[in-house]
Amino acid sequence: MTAPHGTRVTLLGFTVPDDVLADVTARDAVHATQTHTLAWGLVAAMRSAGCRVSLLSAAPVSTWPRNRRLVFRGGRFHHDGVEGRLLGFVNVLGVKHLTRYLAARRRLAASPGAGEVLLVHGVHAPFLWAGALASRRRGVRVVPVLTDPPGVALPTDGRLVRLLRRLDVALVRAALRRCAGVIALTGPLAEDFAPGRPHLVMEGIFHPPAGVHPRVEAASDVREVVYAGGLSRAYGVDRLVEAFRALPDPDLRLLLFGRGELTPWLREQAAADPRIAPPDLLDRDVLAGRLARAAVLVNPRPVAQGFVRYSFPSKTIEYLSAGVPVVSTRLPGIPADYLPHLVLAEPDTVDGLRAALVRALALPPGEVTRRGAAGREFLRLTRSPVAQGRRVHDFLTSLAASPDASPTGRSAVAPAASGR
Repeated sequence: MTAPHGTRVTLLGFTVPDDVLADVTARDAVHATQTHTLAWGLVAAMRSAGCRVSLLSAAPVSTWPRNRRLVFRGGRFHHDGVEGRLLGFVNVLGVKHLTRYLAARRRLAASPGAGEVLLVHGVHAPFLWAGALASRRRGVRVVPVLTDPPGVALPTDGRLVRLLRRLDVALVRAALRRCAGVIALTGPLAEDFAPGRPHLVMEGIFHPPAGVHPRVEAASDVREVVYAGGLSRAYGVDRLVEAFRALPDPDLRLLLFGRGELTPWLREQAAADPRIAPPDLLDRDVLAGRLARAAVLVNPRPVAQGFVRYSFPSKTIEYLSAGVPVVSTRLPGIPADYLPHLVLAEPDTVDGLRAALVRALALPPGEVTRRGAAGREFLRLTRSPVAQGRRVHDFLTSLAASPDASPTGRSAVAPAASGR
């Protein structure tokens, strides 16, 4: 990789066309909207840096029986000006990993070597190992994009699944030792799972849907408090409902967009309090318009959880792009330069959330407009595809220039730029 502009970049991961995601979301227990948003933001960022991008992608689906479809077939696609190929696989525990690995290896073997950059999206062991073996070819730089820690356990996991998750973590760690460097949502994610490798912290990309414009003035006297994301206790949704119910204003409405284990409970809350709407699931374009109508957007995620040091809530960027006040807990994965644009809920309790909502709802119209414009300008200058593409491009160039970036050499950390 000696010529940064015009360099071929292959993104191996889950970057699928919008219609494929819509089909997956309709059939799956989990929807991959955040993965989809970051993936296409990364594509836009690399293209803005002059790279030629191609895609190798698998449909982002839960393993059977959470997703009832067993066989996913491969094929070509063209979306948003980018050529891609869907990788076929069999959606059965264990077999899913093997068939995805074989499909990725076969496609990578047919691609050019010298001068190529292979970005691997996520901590998916089949793709990481397909990339690690591809890195043996001269001139290929393999750079994983780490978005989550590997092997996160679920309450429903049985003994076999827990054993397989531990094996998966070991495989991921071994593959990351063979990469040229990593791009990670947070510093601890890179430091703990790819120690010693060069890394760039990039928590997100401001890549809004086309044709959506922020609007901060409500169309009626009803003021909407809105949350979008997983409807889970782990994300603090139950605390948000309790905090909202402590607000006396009859003209307030609480809207919750997403799905999760709290969905039945939230329907009960909606039946008990007419100010709470039953939970709903919207596609991204429609959701962006609903966020822009809100009086306040809320991220109530509790701070005292082990995984939060590894995560950046992507809704922070989506919320700020809407141009309305944002209430958030002070999560360690949120970089410091976001904080002036947030109304912080401290402590992250029901009372802390209620007090932050009161402050946000009390902002005068002029301050709402000013904060909204400042938040969007902050994103445009520091988190746009152009800004983040430049940072990724510089990082990849540094890997090509430095002999220490080889998988067997010593490494230096690539710190976040001033816009980080």
